[in-house]
Amino acid sequence: MRLLDRVAIITGGAGGIGAAQAGLFAAERARVVVVDLDGEGGGAVASGIADRGGSALFVEADVSVESDWDAVVRASVDRFGAVHVLVNGAGVYQTRPLHEVGVGEWERMMAVNARGAYLGTRAVVPVMRGRGGGSIVNVASTTALVGSHRGGAYGASKAALLALTTHTAIQHAADGIRANTLVPGPVETAMIAGNLASEEGRAMSISRVPLGRLADPSEIAYAALYLASDASSYVTGAHLVVDGGLTAR
Repeated sequence: MRLLDRVAIITGGAGGIGAAQAGLFAAERARVVVVDLDGEGGGAVASGIADRGGSALFVEADVSVESDWDAVVRASVDRFGAVHVLVNGAGVYQTRPLHEVGVGEWERMMAVNARGAYLGTRAVVPVMRGRGGGSIVNVASTTALVGSHRGGAYGASKAALLALTTHTAIQHAADGIRANTLVPGPVETAMIAGNLASEEGRAMSISRVPLGRLADPSEIAYAALYLASDASSYVTGAHLVVDGGLTAR
């Protein structure tokens, strides 16, 4: 069991990649804290883990709010006694060109996708340091690495995570805290359902991927498991790209 008795906080855990990570981590015997604004979905993920004999807690929170992070960490420690893993996966998404994005939309994108990961990192570091270390996984996107005609704000917010990761890795290596970025390509989730709604849109998304298909959320979850576990004990400050070859073109 690669995460036996580890306590893992997973934000954006109510669906998609986050839910797949929560289920896989629990199967690897982690005690999982599912964090999301979606109370119904997040509660269902935590309940499903418990029904399968695992250990999980759901905390409803907005990752862009500092006090919500205080509540998440406090609930995690009160229930499980520690925090060993943080997966910053919560995010908001849109694909309009930059000149069509309003200032409010831009600020919300940055607040959730970038500030949320910063606040999460800041909140867990003291707990991890006090218990000998831990692993932080920031979930970015290939839009942080390559340009597109349909995006910009989302890619910029995810690119911020690359720098957050490298600085966190350097500043906390001596504390035994590793930080890495997971960089998925297009994944079959509700988040990009609008892009895939038409046959043309789906074909366009797939055409960019040399492997010729979208990822299943479980494939990204296994990459997160590697970064969260001791299998990656000598890996920090890295950006693990899982994109079917999209960025290799």
